[in-house]
Amino acid sequence: MTTPDIGSMTGLELLQWVQRENPTHIPNIGQLLGTHLDEVDHGSVTISLATRPDFANPLGTVHGGIAATLLDSVMSSAVHTTLDTGVGYTTLELKVNYIRSVSTNGRILTARGTVVHRGRRTATAEGKLHDDQEKLVAHGTTTCLILPGGD
Repeated sequence: MTTPDIGSMTGLELLQWVQRENPTHIPNIGQLLGTHLDEVDHGSVTISLATRPDFANPLGTVHGGIAATLLDSVMSSAVHTTLDTGVGYTTLELKVNYIRSVSTNGRILTARGTVVHRGRRTATAEGKLHDDQEKLVAHGTTTCLILPGGD
């Protein structure tokens, strides 16, 4: 598989390429967790994963860090889809509200992030995480710092 010049792609083009090609030769958190990039549109991203026993907290349910990682990923990726070529971002703030626990026995979790505001230097987004019975598991918000080329 040939990797294109990702520096010449907009954020949307890059995430659409990742969705289409699933480049396993580029290490990322999604590979570690086993996520699937379901939808990529301008200003929104949806990912999913199947829970597994190694996601457990001491109580035996999915660790809150998994939910936080999924929400951070979809919200910041939604911001990424709005970026021009050569522009980056970083998460400044992440807030997660946990609603219910999830078992580690292969339940499908689906997270969707949507941009709320995209300015010149900051962007905000919101996200929701549902289980495979459409029950809300967690929701959150983020603020991202926009890094113009070279920052």
